[in-house]
Amino acid sequence: MNRPRLPLLRSATRLAALALATAGVLLTVATPASAAVPAGRYVALGDSYTSGPLVPTQVDLNCLRSNRNYPSLVATAAGSSSFADVSCSGATTEDILSGGSGALGIALPPQLSAVTSNTALVTVQIGGNDIGFSGIITDCAEASLSSPLGSPCKNRFTAGGVDQLQARIVAATPKVTAVLQAVRRAAPSARVVVLGYPAILPDTGYGCWPVVPIAYQDVPYLRGVEKSLNAMLASAANANGATYADVYTPSIGRDTCKSSGTRWVEGLVPQNAAAPFHPNARGEQGMATALLAKLNS
Repeated sequence: MNRPRLPLLRSATRLAALALATAGVLLTVATPASAAVPAGRYVALGDSYTSGPLVPTQVDLNCLRSNRNYPSLVATAAGSSSFADVSCSGATTEDILSGGSGALGIALPPQLSAVTSNTALVTVQIGGNDIGFSGIITDCAEASLSSPLGSPCKNRFTAGGVDQLQARIVAATPKVTAVLQAVRRAAPSARVVVLGYPAILPDTGYGCWPVVPIAYQDVPYLRGVEKSLNAMLASAANANGATYADVYTPSIGRDTCKSSGTRWVEGLVPQNAAAPFHPNARGEQGMATALLAKLNS
């Protein structure tokens, strides 16, 4: 299915309108030490947190994919005999199963088609776009301008007594399950690892508005949403013969409110080369390290 990334592009445009400039500083990233992980064919499936938009060096502009993202680092560390990174910015579970299109509008086959019967390792990081990650961040950032000390975003998404974001997570569960079951059918002997998402906002407290424009009382709410998404991914992995790799815990204290030399995820105005509210090279390396640790456990 050829679906242009219009929602993603609209969100990016609105985020850019909130910022006056975007700064990028290249990072030199050390490759994680070699590990005793599956050394056969490795296939990486996922969205922009996997692909690494704007992290140098970009090797696929349609998917905004970096050759220093965590799959590339893990493939090098594992000595994979073959490696296919088909992650793509804006991807949803549907893109994994049915295909879609990238940022340039170029049609893409299903990511699943890269998974062959002889694949030894498959990593999956998906679900954020199924619940509307880009739109949520954009809407909450804009709402914070009118009520920086309040909870305008929470008020919007829980109006009428129903938490719309928690409902989206519930609705995404069978979609993630379908992906994992399809991967298992395509590669019955592969080790399948599902990654969660790293900390975007501080794990405690009320954030750092206006540096990161999320209203104070919205920070705990959105933190809870991300933790619920990660919990769903962990449960789906456990229920479908996959392993869950926690990248949230090692990222605590490395969120968007931390210094440019510490953070894994950039804020609205990146100070390291990365897309707004996405992992920088340090974050990609951190996720690679967490994944390798899980593979070795």
